[in-house]
Amino acid sequence: MTTSAGTTTPPTRSRRALLAGSVGNFVEWYEFGVYGYFATIIAANFFTPEGASDAEGLVKTYASFALAFFFRPIGAALFGRVGDRIGRRPTLILVIGLMTVATTLIGVLPTYASIGAAAPWLLTFLRILQGLSAGGEFGGAVSLMTEFAPPGRRGLYGSWQSFTVALGLLGGAGVAALLATVLSEEALNGWGWRVPFLLTLPLGLVALWLRLRLEETPSFRRVEAEPVPPPRTADVVKAIVLGAGRIMGWAAAGYTFLVVLPSYLQSTLNASFQEALIATVLANLGFAASIIPAGRLSDRIGRRTVMLTGAVLVTALALPLINLLQHQSTSTIAKGLAVFAAGAVVGLMAGPGPAMLAEMFPTTVRCTGLGLAYALANAVFSGCAGLIITELIKRTGDVDIPAYYAAGACAVSVLALLTLRGDDHRKPLR
Repeated sequence: MTTSAGTTTPPTRSRRALLAGSVGNFVEWYEFGVYGYFATIIAANFFTPEGASDAEGLVKTYASFALAFFFRPIGAALFGRVGDRIGRRPTLILVIGLMTVATTLIGVLPTYASIGAAAPWLLTFLRILQGLSAGGEFGGAVSLMTEFAPPGRRGLYGSWQSFTVALGLLGGAGVAALLATVLSEEALNGWGWRVPFLLTLPLGLVALWLRLRLEETPSFRRVEAEPVPPPRTADVVKAIVLGAGRIMGWAAAGYTFLVVLPSYLQSTLNASFQEALIATVLANLGFAASIIPAGRLSDRIGRRTVMLTGAVLVTALALPLINLLQHQSTSTIAKGLAVFAAGAVVGLMAGPGPAMLAEMFPTTVRCTGLGLAYALANAVFSGCAGLIITELIKRTGDVDIPAYYAAGACAVSVLALLTLRGDDHRKPLR
């Protein structure tokens, strides 16, 4: 089989690369989903000392969430350089090891009631380690998948990164829903929330084993054999900024509808924990259902058309969706279909997005470039989503804030996506 970079590679190696890249993404986003789904419980255990309000604790919880995202660009730069200089394989081994250790330790952390103010600081430190590893994960995994992809299938291969994000979020939601069903509220708040974090250890070990069996990508081996001049720094910086703009709508809408939604439904619309999780599962099912078809479609008609469609739809429909969820007269079925559709629309951006970013950078800076573009967009528009939405609702009392946030970011992405050439998906990787 010939890869999209023009190098012949056995199909088994391409499939192995796809699996190794995907399973690491699953572990990463499983954890980030779990943290979001248990945000109210984490707030009570780590950020709400006696006498503090629940809203204040939730804001602090999302501040810790956001801080980890702001370390993603540092991780993208650090591990991206490793990936571009030493190889994709060692980068992916390092980041999955760091993510697994940090996440497992969260599951054994003492709470505020046990050790006082040290508890939130320890949690925040582990979140920072997760942010660093997550920053390196995306650039390495997407480079691996797209550089092993056959001609005309980069969109499909890259979409598996986003698809395993959806699976990770769904896995986290499923574990959370199961625990909320079988445990009492007291047990869930006391020790049950730790279980999903501890489950990361066996998942991470499987991912590590798969990555240890990897070979280096054809594109990286070719550049090692025939060194090429590095691109101009100004050109790389321009591409990073433009790439971040193209995916900021995906980042903002994705976290608004897929991760922040449970806390919004509970704290603002007075939904139960179980109801909020069901809504989130439906949104993530819609997200998962559309990602791979969107990636495949982008291989045929181009990344530009598919991603623009998703960004425009979120811009137009975010407010009606939130208004529908707010009305008590809306049937449960209608609400379920609405959140499913919201997730599916986000998938139109997430499916082609990884391949689109990979096509923006040459092999010598691909890990760093696409990793930084993704990390910057997510640091600002994903990591801050819960903090901004929760704080603005608290200050203004406007329950439509999530819609304004997602729609505004997607409107800017529309402008950035209009600069995308329609035939980039047909060209070999540089």
